[in-house]
Amino acid sequence: MRRIGIALIVLLGWLSGCGNDTGSNAHPSQASVPTEVETVAVASRQLDLKVSLPAQLLPYESVDIYPKVTGFLESIRVDVGSRVHQGEELMRLSAPELVAQRSQAESAMHSAESQLASAQAKLASDQGTYEHLASAAKAPGVVAPNDVMVANQTVAADKGAVSAAEYNVSAARDALHSVSQMESYLTVTAPFSGVVTARNLHPGALTGPASGQGGSQPIVRIVDTDRLRLIVPIPEAEVGDMKQGELISFTVPAYPGETFRAPIARIAHDVDVNTRTMHVELDVHNAGGRLAPGSFASVSWPVRRHSPTLFVPSTAVTGDQQHTFVIRIRDQKAEWVNVQTGQSLGLETEIFGDLHPGDQIVRIASDSIRNGQAVSLHTSKQS
Repeated sequence: MRRIGIALIVLLGWLSGCGNDTGSNAHPSQASVPTEVETVAVASRQLDLKVSLPAQLLPYESVDIYPKVTGFLESIRVDVGSRVHQGEELMRLSAPELVAQRSQAESAMHSAESQLASAQAKLASDQGTYEHLASAAKAPGVVAPNDVMVANQTVAADKGAVSAAEYNVSAARDALHSVSQMESYLTVTAPFSGVVTARNLHPGALTGPASGQGGSQPIVRIVDTDRLRLIVPIPEAEVGDMKQGELISFTVPAYPGETFRAPIARIAHDVDVNTRTMHVELDVHNAGGRLAPGSFASVSWPVRRHSPTLFVPSTAVTGDQQHTFVIRIRDQKAEWVNVQTGQSLGLETEIFGDLHPGDQIVRIASDSIRNGQAVSLHTSKQS
């Protein structure tokens, strides 16, 4: 047994020696071979391009016509498509209760005027009596001083009555004028020149102000089609350098292949926090009526930068779940540089980050090229 144990120990030692000999005869581990990459220089240029943005044509002015008083629609002179001019009569209403109100107001005014005339006549009579007594009182013993004082106080009271009567007349006239004004509202006229685009009521219908009976819908709608507003919501990234008066091109589906132009008229100068867009309006002259309010349009919007920005091939921008980056080459090593992308210009992309013109970056980037990895360079010309 002892001999068998010794033999096993010798055998194990021999096998161990064989293993060591095998390791010593293996080839040494090869050093990592640098990845060969194609590089291109970061370019700097002034961005000046046009992007297509959706927009909508709206009338310059649009109004829903509601009557100012409640009444029955007696007649209406316009219908959908009718062209009207400012001040032109559109419709007439009838309100019998206004006739009664007018009669009451006229009666109240006549009564107030009669009271004023009576008060003025009494004042004139009492004023004459006072003046006669005052003149007679100059002779001693002819008129008692108390009579003169009573006559003077009567004149003062008459003057007060006349003032009150004059106020009543003025109030009665205002009331009559108010009724007359209400009656003038029975004739509805166009507030501006335009086209009737909707008509909701017909003669005989009871209608009134929007907050009153029958006011749930307008009688007609008028829009100004000679001048339109082209509403363009400009995305925050495309706001750039806008100038009032600059002519902008746009197209509409109704006229394929035809381009229209209009100047920038109004700029909101405020980005909507919900849509991240800025409201811009263009004034479109539409005297021929070719363009229809409510139509959608495609605007060719100019995008410019105040200063030159950096551009790289679109293939040079890559990313992972956390970052968007390009791979810059420094000292034969890859360096991930986080960037933000801007506009696309052909095969190039605008970027913003810690880069400088002339920096060498990998033309076709991939996250398989790790940060700090050794690389060998193959420089190409930027297209």
